[in-house]
Amino acid sequence: DTDRIGTLLSWNVMEGIWYGSYLFGAAAVMLFLRPGLALYVLMLVPLTGTAAMFFQRKLTRLERSIRESNARITGNFNEGIAGAMTVKTLGIEESMDEEFLKETGEMRRQAVMNGHVKGMFLSLTSFSGFAALSLVLWQGGMLTEQGLMELGTLSVFMSYALGIMEPVRWVVKVISDVITVRVNIERLASLQETEPDVKDTPEVIEKYGDSFRPKKAAWEKVRGDVRFEDVTFRYPDGSENILEHFNLKIPAGTTVAIVGETGAGKSTLVNLACRFFEPTAGTILIDGKDYRERSQLWLHSNIGYVLQNPHLFSGSIKENIRYGRLDATDEQIEAAAKAVSADTVVEKLENGYDSDVGEGGDRLSTGEKQLISFARAVLADPAIFVLDEATSSIDTQTEQLIQNAIAHLLKGRTSFLIAHRLSTIRHADIILVVKDGKIIESGSHEDLLRKKGYYFSLYTKQFEKEASAQLLRS
Repeated sequence: DTDRIGTLLSWNVMEGIWYGSYLFGAAAVMLFLRPGLALYVLMLVPLTGTAAMFFQRKLTRLERSIRESNARITGNFNEGIAGAMTVKTLGIEESMDEEFLKETGEMRRQAVMNGHVKGMFLSLTSFSGFAALSLVLWQGGMLTEQGLMELGTLSVFMSYALGIMEPVRWVVKVISDVITVRVNIERLASLQETEPDVKDTPEVIEKYGDSFRPKKAAWEKVRGDVRFEDVTFRYPDGSENILEHFNLKIPAGTTVAIVGETGAGKSTLVNLACRFFEPTAGTILIDGKDYRERSQLWLHSNIGYVLQNPHLFSGSIKENIRYGRLDATDEQIEAAAKAVSADTVVEKLENGYDSDVGEGGDRLSTGEKQLISFARAVLADPAIFVLDEATSSIDTQTEQLIQNAIAHLLKGRTSFLIAHRLSTIRHADIILVVKDGKIIESGSHEDLLRKKGYYFSLYTKQFEKEASAQLLRS
């Protein structure tokens, strides 16, 4: 979209100045030489405007459909490449090919129709221009024959009339291009006008700065006290409350585990605590102060987040870990890696910490990427840790190493652990059990087992599955 808009502006501004000057100059000379004949040529302006108004709506509608089709095709194309292995294992190449051909065929049909309509528009305006020239030549010839106009004057007039056709054709072409680019402008404007769901107030920006111009001198040190006070939350596009009048006090250094089945809503609390979303009602306090009274960057700079599907950037392992703290030394990077057993990944690679991870880290397994991501978070030395199912793709041996590292590294830090495997969160200070987006139980591991409620059921089932799997392996 931006490329189309840029091309239209960069190529047409200077041409517009030249053609516009010539058009007005030639029109002035023709009106001076023979006003009556000049009107025959100048009637092209309202004709072109009328034609543009007539074709604009249809061309805009077709261009919008083409852009939407192109977006779908691009998305399907990317999905096809990313999911090539899945497509092959499912044996659905023919089905995917038919779907792709259907989408491209529809876009081709729309593009051909758009070309026909645009061709009609250009042909109509060109025909009108040459018809006006023919009328001028006919009327001018009659005036010359009757001695009312000199042949030299007619020759000069026709030269200007012919010369004016090139600017007119350019104007018609630009109108056509503007109609085409209008859809791109709409898409770009819609993106630029989209307001984020979470944003700092002008007063907060004035004191703490924004993401691009932070005023770090005004940032307070984060201890890690988190408190939910009468919090009600509903997603911006949702119709039901996920939390209602929820209260929770998390002192600094507390480890909070959030468990539940897939899709239960485990990430909602973490998203609220990290201010990826804000409460619909109520308040969340960080160190006793409403976190909306401080900048987002202040909070996010003090959070270490390890995702379930971690993302690595193209470059070396060392560069990816250094994103946790850009001024870190090589020794600090290696220490962070050793703390979470990420050095075991490095040892397997030919170039060690200088080994390239590939695009998105595609040269490493998911478990290896999680270890590198965890080392990056450790290097940042945040006050708040969030581990989103961070050990779900790590083998049992590596998991034990990382559990030992977690127990050591999370001391003195507020931490949120989200996991399916309940064996990984038995030592959490408090466990929140989530079901259908609601917190139905809370307490320590031992307390919840004694209650013999939903957590007890989850833990028992998972323990039996793990025991059966261990028995089969042995």
